[in-house]
Amino acid sequence: MLMLNCDSSGLPLYRHSSGSLSYKSSLPTQRRLPGPCTCPDGSTILKDHIPKDQYEELMQRRAKEFQQYKARTNSILSKLLFALPNSPLQYPIQGVIVRPLTATAIPGLRLHAEEGNSYKVLLTVSNGVLTTETPTAEATVQGSGETKLTIESSTLLVLNDLLAKVSYTSTIYHINTGDLVTFQFENYEAVFPITIQQPHVPVLYDMGTDISSQVTIVTKTFLRYKQLRVLLDSIRKFYSKIKVIIADDSLEPESITGENIQHYIMPPAQGWFAGRNLAVSQVTTKYFLWVDDDFLFSEKTKIEKLVEVMEAVPELDVVGGSVQGNKFHFSILYEEGDENEGGCLYRKSGGKFHPLPSYPQCHLASGVVNFFLARTDAMQRVRFDPKLQRVAHSEFFMDGLGSLMVASCGDVTIDHQPKTAENHDPTYNKFRSPGANDVEFKLQLHFFKNYLKCIRYG
Repeated sequence: MLMLNCDSSGLPLYRHSSGSLSYKSSLPTQRRLPGPCTCPDGSTILKDHIPKDQYEELMQRRAKEFQQYKARTNSILSKLLFALPNSPLQYPIQGVIVRPLTATAIPGLRLHAEEGNSYKVLLTVSNGVLTTETPTAEATVQGSGETKLTIESSTLLVLNDLLAKVSYTSTIYHINTGDLVTFQFENYEAVFPITIQQPHVPVLYDMGTDISSQVTIVTKTFLRYKQLRVLLDSIRKFYSKIKVIIADDSLEPESITGENIQHYIMPPAQGWFAGRNLAVSQVTTKYFLWVDDDFLFSEKTKIEKLVEVMEAVPELDVVGGSVQGNKFHFSILYEEGDENEGGCLYRKSGGKFHPLPSYPQCHLASGVVNFFLARTDAMQRVRFDPKLQRVAHSEFFMDGLGSLMVASCGDVTIDHQPKTAENHDPTYNKFRSPGANDVEFKLQLHFFKNYLKCIRYG
């Protein structure tokens, strides 16, 4: 017999005739969807930069792409689950990972109930089937090999023995998804997740025995051969054998040769990020060091220190240094916003989070300066958007937000070649400085590609 009461919070309680209490949940079962985000003061409202005659059609394409993005990134495992008190059900709350289409035992299933004449539990799934061993005469099993499995026994020991042998097999092939198992006994109910995941094949890099087998130096050049040659000379002063990869989209390419130098000629004026993609695509070492073509190595440019940090903290993907003592790190503050308008993003210059444990000279951040050591495979997954041809750097770290762990370490520094009248090239400056059309294009790209309502560079 059950009697309805309420606890002090108003949550319904059911009292069994035995005197024990069970909860009937009135808690939400879905994560609350985010509402509209608030644009920081000084933000650019991106929809204002979309041509009016293109707005409606573009909004339809944008909404469709966003739904595709959600389908690829959302999971049943994001469903909000609650563990209610006073439950006799024992079950795993985390860590059940199964390979697709492969039977796997569910650990930890057990019933802790008071003495009775009969015990009956029900397990239900949606993306797979459940099985257990053939029962003895003291138990019955219904639905083995189906989505609903019922186990009943007059003996708690026998029932728990069958629960310990319950296996789950997914019926769909998916490399990364999940299922929710509902576990019921009388008026008690629990829900727990199963992760369906295809294991990754490891891709390892042989670090070798010296810095030349661990790091490749990478740069992009355009119409600055004098500065590039100065850079190369400074590299060779401190690292005589390290490989250097150059992506070059100059209008009239010149020959750059030397031991362990790879010079890739691109079609003219393809841009900053296209060159980065080309150069990084040719890296075969675990790490690469990005430098601008007008930088200058010094005795303080210790690549080994950056490698030490990355090796000590394997979760890191990027570690930035400083340029003439200036770190130029930044944080990116992002709110998802709602589905109609999109998110709000604030790129905050000088922003950082907290020191890296064991390395007080380093701080976690969202992005760093153009002098950084990066994990090759991680950077290749994020990719530099070749649509951005002129000034572009923060945009890569925006695309990598949530995928890349970034730190800034100011004790490793590189110099910058002095700007002189002799180095001044009007043609270079024409291509480097973005025009009004480039600025508008970038804002429109943020609106569609990054699904942003507004953006602020501060």
